[in-house]
Amino acid sequence: MPSIPFSERLAELFKPSTTAPLGAAMLHQKSSATAGMVSLHMPGQAVWTPRDYAGLSRNGYGRNVIAFRCIRMLAEAAASVPLTLKEAGHNLSGHPVLSLLRKPNPDQSQGDFIQDIIGYLQTAGNAYIEAVRIGGEIRELHVLRPDRMKVRLDAQGWPSAYEYSVGGRKLIFSEADDGFMPILHIKTFHPLNDHYGMSPLEVAADGVDIHNAANAWNKSLLDNAARPSGALVYKGADGGGGLTGEQFDRLKSELQETYQGQRNAGRPMVLDGGLDWKQMSLSPADMDFINTKNTAARDIALAFGVPPMLLGIPGDNTYANYREANLAFWRQTVLPLLSRVTAGLANWLCMDDCLSLHPDTNNIEALKAEKHDRLQQVINADFLTDAEKRTALGFPATPDQGAE
Repeated sequence: MPSIPFSERLAELFKPSTTAPLGAAMLHQKSSATAGMVSLHMPGQAVWTPRDYAGLSRNGYGRNVIAFRCIRMLAEAAASVPLTLKEAGHNLSGHPVLSLLRKPNPDQSQGDFIQDIIGYLQTAGNAYIEAVRIGGEIRELHVLRPDRMKVRLDAQGWPSAYEYSVGGRKLIFSEADDGFMPILHIKTFHPLNDHYGMSPLEVAADGVDIHNAANAWNKSLLDNAARPSGALVYKGADGGGGLTGEQFDRLKSELQETYQGQRNAGRPMVLDGGLDWKQMSLSPADMDFINTKNTAARDIALAFGVPPMLLGIPGDNTYANYREANLAFWRQTVLPLLSRVTAGLANWLCMDDCLSLHPDTNNIEALKAEKHDRLQQVINADFLTDAEKRTALGFPATPDQGAE
């Protein structure tokens, strides 16, 4: 059988789809395209997410208290920040984009919407947002589960469409006739993957496993009075002989029902003739799971960018006090992450306008002390004029300019 040249196989692999795109015709009706799935097929190469999203979510967010708290803290903090829309440095109010974000869909507020985006970024490294349009105008935004989405590539290897799968049905999202892509893909940096991001939960997976294993081990120790109780040694007549199978089974059953577990902790044991009790215990080093758990917890918090002090993990002296830890959490983790999301939303929703979307940091409680210190520094700077001080603080050089 003659072999097919590699160039021909490669061209066949990346052959462009001949299926007509969804375009604006599919979006005339105001409803999420993923709500009523349509069985469509588009030939082309698919790039699957190279991770077990369900396993990471169950073992991390679902079972590990540290990972759960880190993700919740990040998502809730980001969701609490108001957003401002700017054009040439000036704030805009009443813009349709702001109205859309305040009520992205009938079931969510702006906070719920941002919280879902941040939560998916932390668990999967990817967040997908669907835009529902009527007559070219975006009416709704929906956050989609990342494990149900995959990227389709064109002949040059660039993302050209997105495939959403659920319940054996598939829906293809591709560019509309006016060039608008109904899916926004926000992803974190991944050094080995061109099309998907790397989640902090995946990076923290080893720490999550160690922390979960320590919890399971401690639970087993508690179920067994926190130590192996000991050994029952049978001494028959003249030190010989042994228990029969029936005697062994009866003894084992009585021990499990009468002396094992939290309810029976400390109960004295009554021994039959010929049975001798040999006390056993673990060494303090074997029982020292607290340090192991705290070390794993710090590794998890480090992956998410949450100072361990904010999680109540002892033994962390990185920050002098809680205020510094909270300030670092906002400045180094929350605001950069939220700025990445708002920049993606602005580029997507404001295609024809020179608009930018920013977090409004004026009313963030954790940053007020920092703003107060900066205000005092500028006010006390005798080498600056009043106009320079106003400009340094973000105000017009003169009050008259602000009035205009």
